Amino acid sequence: MRRLRVAGLNFDHMHMGDLLRLCHENPGVEIVGICDERRERMRAAAASFNLPKGRVFTDPDRCLRETEPDFVILCPATARHADYVERVAPYGVHILVEKPFAASLREADRMIAATRRTGRLLAINWPLRWYPCHVTAHRLLREGRIGALQEVHYYDGNRGPLWHLADKVEVTPTEAIKRRSWFYRSDCGGGSLLDYLGYGATLGTWYHAGAKPAEVTAVADQPHGLEVDEHSVTIARYAVGLSTFETRWGTFTDPWTLQPQPKCGFVLKGEDGTISSYDYERTVRVQTRRRPAARDVPVDTLRPPGRDPISYFAHCIREGLPVEGPLAPEIARIGQQIVDSAMKSSRLRRTVKLLE
Repeated sequence: MRRLRVAGLNFDHMHMGDLLRLCHENPGVEIVGICDERRERMRAAAASFNLPKGRVFTDPDRCLRETEPDFVILCPATARHADYVERVAPYGVHILVEKPFAASLREADRMIAATRRTGRLLAINWPLRWYPCHVTAHRLLREGRIGALQEVHYYDGNRGPLWHLADKVEVTPTEAIKRRSWFYRSDCGGGSLLDYLGYGATLGTWYHAGAKPAEVTAVADQPHGLEVDEHSVTIARYAVGLSTFETRWGTFTDPWTLQPQPKCGFVLKGEDGTISSYDYERTVRVQTRRRPAARDVPVDTLRPPGRDPISYFAHCIREGLPVEGPLAPEIARIGQQIVDSAMKSSRLRRTVKLLE
């Protein structure tokens, strides 16, 4: 079977290194090129994945012309997602964009339109989608274990986006680094709300089986000296009840090292029970009307192609299948509607109807 050729464009987001590692470890995928305006940002990836100089580029168009990839991974700053998709799509490649979807609903629609014109796949990767605990919670919910879903409660984040590099390598940011980082610039799509609400709203839409809320109320903090928020709380009113989504840069610890308090993850409340699913944990906790005393259920073992975004996307490409779940533009667009509505609500300081 021919290996799928992949190119990675733009290293603004440190997750590029994580996604390239998944490509490197996948026997059905070959990294044929990486590209960034700044060569120094690609050195670690080139060394880690044994890429010769001929596969390292600073011009995206040259990279795409010379490498002829089957699909492209994009990791630019959030506000540049639409520009990059529109630049890459005419090459007739499938596109995997690292979360968030976009800086606005209008830009998300530009991305959908650009790939629709080519007939190629567009996927938005949300790393939480690949946590066995959250996949298990979704399976139990779909099996009817807790009855019809009424509420999704989400709290997630980390110490901040500058406290780690690819592969969760820890670093200690300085104030100078913080001031230069796109994560802390509003014109680049920075802030905890844009970084993390998309996770909760998109996976929340997955749990809600594609249902949309009618209205959204949100509050974001305004840290002194910063352009963007580090903490936000969003309430979404659905036909069945209220769901809450809280984002945080500044948790006491990172959840992949030690779960902070509050714990990062989801709590689902149904008509007949509840499920708590916390990031990185090996069990989910389930209550039901028949067994009110909560019990721990081991998480599912994820296997290819449902184990990670690269094996899944490669499977969809090879088999001619649509992208489904949180990675699907249709589901992620609803998440973006909630994000845009939350941004508007926070700015106006009042409840708003879901933006269309």
